[in-house]
Amino acid sequence: MQKILFVGAGSMAEALIHGWVEEEVVPAHQLYVTNRSNNERLEYLQNQYGVNILKEHNEIYNMDLIILAMKPKDVKAAFDTIKSFIKPETAILSVVAGIAIETIEQGLGSRPIARVMPNTSAAIGMSASGISFNEQVTHELKTLYLQMLEAIGIVIEVDEDKLHAITALSGSGPAYLYYLLEAWESVGLEFGLSKEVVRKLMVQTIAGSAAMLQSVKEEPDVLRKKVTSPGGTTEAGIRALENNHFTEAISACIKSAEARSRELAKGE
Repeated sequence: MQKILFVGAGSMAEALIHGWVEEEVVPAHQLYVTNRSNNERLEYLQNQYGVNILKEHNEIYNMDLIILAMKPKDVKAAFDTIKSFIKPETAILSVVAGIAIETIEQGLGSRPIARVMPNTSAAIGMSASGISFNEQVTHELKTLYLQMLEAIGIVIEVDEDKLHAITALSGSGPAYLYYLLEAWESVGLEFGLSKEVVRKLMVQTIAGSAAMLQSVKEEPDVLRKKVTSPGGTTEAGIRALENNHFTEAISACIKSAEARSRELAKGE
């Protein structure tokens, strides 16, 4: 891949750019960015990471890979803008939530297309991504995609329909954890602890728990029960979560996000 163009310059595009440049996966001079109208955002990405700003639409013809990174609502307008400038062999990699490969084929023509759902932890090489391919993606191109994504985290190939669930789980997952941390900080303040103290403690708690899951290879319920002494503080906390329907709330969260991904696929 000699030239890679990001169409869309939001948080996911920046996370990928940051990760690839930081991990030396793709040199910054091979990366190009464009969006609909926010020139200030493009200049920020250029100054921050050394990428190029696409100045003219006819430059799209020189691109080897186009990464779709716009908002779902902007997909049709983006297709209308770029489709006449893309050469037939140019590959497409989409990180747009909910937009099907078939929709991309209809908008940009028959060509190698992959859909991937990473998350913003790509910026620090810790993304969790799911990916799907159409039949025109060759073995060599598939290998290249996987190498690019493995350099910024883990990537798992799935049937395209399963990307809705991956979007809801790992794609949106960082936001759920950040929301949980916000709640912890709020409670910590009630106890007279500073936000800085609570954050330091709980970030380490999240990191340590994740490391335990990776290293000891025990099921989450086993690890939970090892922490939960009968009649102790943890048991009291777990009981409060149960009484407040914690499992049901998490289920509703994931199912709502998955359903929204399916709605976006239908253009709703």
